[in-house]
Amino acid sequence: MKVLVTGAAGFIGSQTAKALLDRGDQVVGLDNMSDYYDVTLKQGRLKQLAGRNGFAFAKCELADQAAIKALFEQEKFDRVINLAAQAGVRYSLENPHSYVDSNVVGFLNVLEGCRHTNVEHLVYASSSSVYGANTQMPFNVHHTVDHPLSIYAATKKSNELMAHTYSHLFSLPATGLRFFTVYGPWGRPDMSLFLFTKKILAGEPIDVFNNGNHARDFTYIDDIVEGVVRTLDRIAEPDPDWNSDDPDPGTSMAPYRLYNIGNNSPVELMHFIETLEKELGLEAKKNFLPLQPGDVPKTYANIDALRDAVGFTPATTIENGIAAFVAWYRDYYGD
Repeated sequence: MKVLVTGAAGFIGSQTAKALLDRGDQVVGLDNMSDYYDVTLKQGRLKQLAGRNGFAFAKCELADQAAIKALFEQEKFDRVINLAAQAGVRYSLENPHSYVDSNVVGFLNVLEGCRHTNVEHLVYASSSSVYGANTQMPFNVHHTVDHPLSIYAATKKSNELMAHTYSHLFSLPATGLRFFTVYGPWGRPDMSLFLFTKKILAGEPIDVFNNGNHARDFTYIDDIVEGVVRTLDRIAEPDPDWNSDDPDPGTSMAPYRLYNIGNNSPVELMHFIETLEKELGLEAKKNFLPLQPGDVPKTYANIDALRDAVGFTPATTIENGIAAFVAWYRDYYGD
């Protein structure tokens, strides 16, 4: 297949592109190479892909309507994986316009490209953040998600609504994936594992929000990629049992599906930090802080829908995942 992977220089996008190339697909990777975080890290990820048979790279803004339209018309993609986004909950409090540009306008351009070039299947990144103020655990795709707590979460919820509209109006098969706290080698520098590792090695204190009373369904990058690829191969179909008198948010009468991809095993933040300390052989200096605006205290994924659909259950333990990240970090940065 020829697959467009947006956000190809990103954490999940680069590893997904690599997995597709490994199995023989053609991949066009798109990225705007923004400086939201260290561009050299993005360049390092792309080096893993550059020169490989079947890979081409397009530097482009997802919000550039004319450029995205031309790319779709030229390449005639079979399937599309949209992983490009302005990420980060806390940053959305500072720069909300960038989230609308990338995550809403950009996503609309992807939907239009898929619609007008008859793409077989669109798989796109949503987020566990859409569950917002919901505290019913574990989070289930059959729950309603009408109370987002950040602009980032609101844009991801909007992606799900927009995708459903295109599935209904234009019979575009679309699958949304709600990722739960992705971590691992080549991860983003603004995420907790990367930040904690860097500061602990430098002897600097780490910020522990909500006074350490967080729990997260940390999900290892390889498990995320496996879930993305498996769902790409299972084209979304209408749910024959969908009932408009009792609508199920996770399915539809249109070719539309939602899945959680999480480890289905939330980890207490303090245990997460202790595991990292053990792996580094250093104790962290901790700066305990209150819950931050936009944050949720706990995430926990119900993955029954994913397991039933594609037969996959993420299973990497936090101990193995952190060990792999630390090994990569020391090798990459020479620490």
